[in-house]
Amino acid sequence: MANAEAAELEAGTIKLQVAAARQEESGRGVARMPRSAFQALGITEGDPVEIEGKRVSAAIAMPAYEEDEALELIRLDGLQRANSETASGEHVQVRRAQPKPATRVVFAPARREMRLQGPTEALKRVFFGHPLTAGDLVATHGQQPVQNMPPEVRRMFNAPAYALTQIRLQVISTVPKGIVHIDDETVVELRAEFEEPRDGRGTVNYDDVGGMQDTITALREMVELPLRYPELFTRLGVDPPKGVLLHGPPGTGKTRLAQAVANESDAEFYTINGPEIMGSAYGESEKRLREVFEEAERTAPAVVFIDEIDSIAPKRERVSGEAEKRLVAQLLTLMDGLTKSNIVVIAATNRPDAIDEALRRPGRFDREIVVGVPDESGRREILAIHTRGMPLGEGVDLGELSRSTHGFVGADLAALAREAAIEAVRRIMPKLDLEAREIPPEVLAELQVEKNDFREALKRVQPSAMREVMVQAPKIGWDDIGGVDEAEEKLREGVELPLKNPKAFERLGIRPAKGFLLYGPPGTGKTLLAKAVAKEAEANFISMKSSDLLSKWYGESEQQISRMFARARAVAPCVIFIDEIDSLVPARGSSGNEPQVTARVVNTILAEMDGMEELNSIVVIGATNRPALVDPALLRPGRFDELIYVGAPDKGGREHILKIHTQNMPLADDVDLAALAAKTERYTGADLEDVVRRAGLNAIRRTDEPENVTAADFKEALEDSRPTVTERMEAEYARMKGELKRKALEVKPIGFIHEGMVESTRDQKHD
Repeated sequence: MANAEAAELEAGTIKLQVAAARQEESGRGVARMPRSAFQALGITEGDPVEIEGKRVSAAIAMPAYEEDEALELIRLDGLQRANSETASGEHVQVRRAQPKPATRVVFAPARREMRLQGPTEALKRVFFGHPLTAGDLVATHGQQPVQNMPPEVRRMFNAPAYALTQIRLQVISTVPKGIVHIDDETVVELRAEFEEPRDGRGTVNYDDVGGMQDTITALREMVELPLRYPELFTRLGVDPPKGVLLHGPPGTGKTRLAQAVANESDAEFYTINGPEIMGSAYGESEKRLREVFEEAERTAPAVVFIDEIDSIAPKRERVSGEAEKRLVAQLLTLMDGLTKSNIVVIAATNRPDAIDEALRRPGRFDREIVVGVPDESGRREILAIHTRGMPLGEGVDLGELSRSTHGFVGADLAALAREAAIEAVRRIMPKLDLEAREIPPEVLAELQVEKNDFREALKRVQPSAMREVMVQAPKIGWDDIGGVDEAEEKLREGVELPLKNPKAFERLGIRPAKGFLLYGPPGTGKTLLAKAVAKEAEANFISMKSSDLLSKWYGESEQQISRMFARARAVAPCVIFIDEIDSLVPARGSSGNEPQVTARVVNTILAEMDGMEELNSIVVIGATNRPALVDPALLRPGRFDELIYVGAPDKGGREHILKIHTQNMPLADDVDLAALAAKTERYTGADLEDVVRRAGLNAIRRTDEPENVTAADFKEALEDSRPTVTERMEAEYARMKGELKRKALEVKPIGFIHEGMVESTRDQKHD
């Protein structure tokens, strides 16, 4: 064995195991290898190497990532794995390549639906110096740098991008044959029409699916192994998996993932869309379903993908039509009757509970894999995929974008990249001659997607999981609020810290606060505080009014609340703000004729906030000016952990609020905001805003075109206004402050059993 390996090294060939490249390097034609491989082959960085799997291809040799240096790995992207007809985990032979200068290279689109036309000079610049072979799948690229790249190799990748998005092409033919490279003398031809590719990896592969590495690993075990190596299961004496159910929110990439698995497994791919399979004649739907499975048996290895399976296999007890029941029975029979081991059924749905239970057992769908909402690193990967071929400006930071897109799924991030590109096009529209047939190359060269383009795009794209509720990234920060320093400090500690640094809480073994109740007189800025804390914590913000959550239909109110918490989990980190919460969760048993719906609503909120399902990275903020009416069970630790009084601001706070409201107002020299703050004892933020508004109106009354607002205008405004908070109100809130927590601790169950006797609600005294 050692002699054979030595002979192989002498011949200038080494054997390396294939692994997937990083997302940002997809389509670059780079092969990452350890330094030992460079020494064995006698090559340097940027040299071409020949890669031999089931087919021979070529790539540019680059050093391995730091973590791979000690491993015998070669990292290849999806296109290169397709070019060498290999897969992750397999081994390839690598040797030094000697590419010949090409006299002619012919390209064509790698996708059926794509038509291309235009000058070939851009293509020549993009692929200048790259090693190519006939039949290869290649991709144009943008101007995003590749890590650890020496300057001479970086110049090769600095050619202007061919288009806004990455375009995958197939090398139809080269003259001469074998491994060639494009130089100044090469004639490049681009065919407009698609030519039948070798496999589907030119359309979708693992490089096109981001933010779900664990899901891909689980799916590869279930799908790729039985399709590629059915003999493994035969040797072990077990049946291979027959089906996998992918479920998760819409837009997370379930369909794309199934296509990528089929393409990487080199299997035929059959799609069944729920509504398309339904026929009007008796037995027609079942016949169409049978035909797909029969065709898959003939062309195995194959993947049968059923999209929106809940539409063709619903729970039989819930549907009245016989056709739907027969279709479910037919699908069960077909899955049980799969005789070939290299056929796998993948189904996708966002309503797993609506599928017939008979399908969800081992032997049919053996494993259920959740395709969830991506986290920050997942969003970074997805953004890298969608901006791969984009000429990005220097200020664009994908890491920053991924942090500010909580709750975005793959489809949302694709829409964000598209909207940003449209913004960039909108900027150069004045330079375009709409009557000309072609856009001048110098205008195309200027086209870049800037940081502001993404900012504008963020205003138009919101998380798809939250379209039904008002979700927004608030624009109000701590600088826009004054006079609530104590409340601000408590919210910063309780909300910002755990959402921004959850690991600190894990290290200490404590849980962050789940809820905050802001109470105080009207107009003191409780709603603004909730918005500011959501913005500063970089979290999504769901604002709900009590009236939106209450319904006249039995059970509907509880469902609305459960849906709201489910959506918040989907777009975490998230701040749920419920205004006027006292009308939604009044104290139970406080009056004999209370409506049952409010008691059920209170129970639902108690269960959601402190039930079986954990609230991770979700904070509930309630606001009320009547805290005594809120059910005491909500005020205990574990639900509303912090009760924060938001009172009328002090003198310094009032001055700060006046500065905020007059920042865009031209003030006369005689206006003294500090003196004005001293005269507005017990005025709330809303009262002070009203004073500023009235002063502005007084200035307009004086003259149609006022130059500024004077002290006289403010004096007149003060005479017309009054403070919302009275001395009696302040005293009442001060008394209430100490009672609220005591009330929560003293709460007793209604109608409890004690020493063999039942105490009725009539005998139970409540605070």
